[in-house]
Amino acid sequence: MSGGVTFAGILLLINGALAVLQGIAAIAEDDIYARFGDYIYKINLTGWGWILLIMGVLALVAGWGVLSGAGWGRLIGIGLASLSMVLQFLFLPYQPLWSIVMIGINIFVIWALAVYQPEASEV
Repeated sequence: MSGGVTFAGILLLINGALAVLQGIAAIAEDDIYARFGDYIYKINLTGWGWILLIMGVLALVAGWGVLSGAGWGRLIGIGLASLSMVLQFLFLPYQPLWSIVMIGINIFVIWALAVYQPEASEV
């Protein structure tokens, strides 16, 4: 496994763990995140909490799959990172800097998982 894919798997694990913690915080305290300005996409924080919690658990599973070398882990990782990019865009009014950083990390994860060729690296 190449360094980029290993790093992408670790990023998926970390992203998943942080999303789980973010989701729990949003579910437990509906006013934990301050909203910046008016935004066209309005979802209450409890809803965001559940979305983040589920995405976090799925990202943990995908990260484990990537690190164990499973092909399904890479495919699910690409799909989850893509979905996470959209969700982070929608989460911008609550945590703008965090969302922008996570979008950048997801771009790297998608790239690293998409260009990896297992048969070429094992030779």
